Amino acid sequence: MTSAPTLTDPDARLGTPTDRLLTGALIVAPLVYLAADSTYAARGWDDPTAGVIHVVGAIAYGFVVLRIASWLPAHSRVAAAILLTGLIGLAGNVAYGFDTIHVSLGDPALVDQSGAAVLIKPLGLFFPLSLALIATGLLRLGRRWQGGAVLLAGVAWPVAHIANIAILAVAVNVALVLGLGSLAWEREPTR
Repeated sequence: MTSAPTLTDPDARLGTPTDRLLTGALIVAPLVYLAADSTYAARGWDDPTAGVIHVVGAIAYGFVVLRIASWLPAHSRVAAAILLTGLIGLAGNVAYGFDTIHVSLGDPALVDQSGAAVLIKPLGLFFPLSLALIATGLLRLGRRWQGGAVLLAGVAWPVAHIANIAILAVAVNVALVLGLGSLAWEREPTR
């Protein structure tokens, strides 16, 4: 027979391994993406290293989506919308990272092509939409300044990335590092 966990038990204080993974993504995803956009800013929007970092950061944001959605009530439509837009946005975001790698090899950019290649554009727009919905979720959880920072980042994201404004892209990611990263150090929000 096992005893109930106590407050001195690390698993009780830090949550399950899944909780730690999802909470850690609040720090990892924005930092990795800050590294990607900083690399783009320094080396250009067709840099293969930035593209690889971009893909890893985009995948990490999938875990952020799961973390925030899991903090909302089970019946929450906002949580469902975060999952929907976040996972579609993950696919689009990863596609843009692979497009950068593709361009770095001397091939044409998919975003400039017609036909089936146009799929990358709407999928990519789901990522900033998911940031706006994450901000909504954070506001509902009483995390006002974090929600505001993520909302601001979500609005500025497409401006920075569609227009290739490197300094704005880096600033957007700094806001996400602060807004999302700070959540990893706080107590889990109550529903």
